[in-house]
Amino acid sequence: MKIRIELDENLTEDEMIIRTSALDERVQNIQRAVAEVVSSEQKLLFYKGETTYYMPLQEILFFETEGTSIRAHTKDDIYGTRYRLYELEETLPGYFMRVSKSTILNTRHIYAMTKSLSASCVVEFKGTHKQVYVSRHYYKPLKNRLEEKR
Repeated sequence: MKIRIELDENLTEDEMIIRTSALDERVQNIQRAVAEVVSSEQKLLFYKGETTYYMPLQEILFFETEGTSIRAHTKDDIYGTRYRLYELEETLPGYFMRVSKSTILNTRHIYAMTKSLSASCVVEFKGTHKQVYVSRHYYKPLKNRLEEKR
């Protein structure tokens, strides 16, 4: 495999092209790795009162519905967003995962998982009192995702 970098001062946006004879697993892994790096730098608009915030996604612990609005939780605060949960699910990077009908969480911030009787489990985050309940339907896929990361 050859890797070549071309500098073009006239470009307004960086572009990456992968040329291959076949779309095999190795090429797909490269594509996923590049997409992960690009999306980790992604920022979304968040709102609190009259203030608009531009925050990197890695600061978000989880998104949840509250009535008709979507809230983004960080370690210390809660922000509003104008996206719908299904829109976030489609655009968020792979380290975010839906864990219930009303919640998408950042798997990189999971500190502990405790099985419970009422829900499948409770997820805790380090350095905060915030918790997320994972429904039975999403428990096994979440556990598998976390095992893959190890």
